[in-house]
Amino acid sequence: MSISLVLLPLAVAAVAAAQGVSAGRDGQGRVVCQVQTRMRDETLLAAALHDTAAVVGVDQDAITAEWTGVRARFQRGADGIWTAHFAGEVDEQRAVEVVRAIDVAYGRQVQRAVLERLRQQAPAAGLRLESEQVVEDDSVRLVFAVEGRS
Repeated sequence: MSISLVLLPLAVAAVAAAQGVSAGRDGQGRVVCQVQTRMRDETLLAAALHDTAAVVGVDQDAITAEWTGVRARFQRGADGIWTAHFAGEVDEQRAVEVVRAIDVAYGRQVQRAVLERLRQQAPAAGLRLESEQVVEDDSVRLVFAVEGRS
């Protein structure tokens, strides 16, 4: 079976549709789904795919991912929106579940990148990291002290 998903950025999806998932068929009769995501950055997407235990390949035009029995090819259109074409042992529900798992992993990758940037840029902004705490929902609480300037 073959399924294509259009991965809409959350901001676009909020305007485009009230639901998180919509489905239809393209001109060749293939199932095409639209799924809301926050995925924009190719590097973070590839890392998120790795986090979902995919074997990942990155080339100039696409990112490919393979799980047992399922293959996906992610391509970005001229509008910046990702499309994922799934093939193998996959139906619409399974493809949407996979994309949602990737989106969760992508969120963790974004969080890691932001935390790293904060840690690196804090000293230049006159801040010193005093404590860092990961709470039950995996959110991170950082406490910075303002360094005195002479």
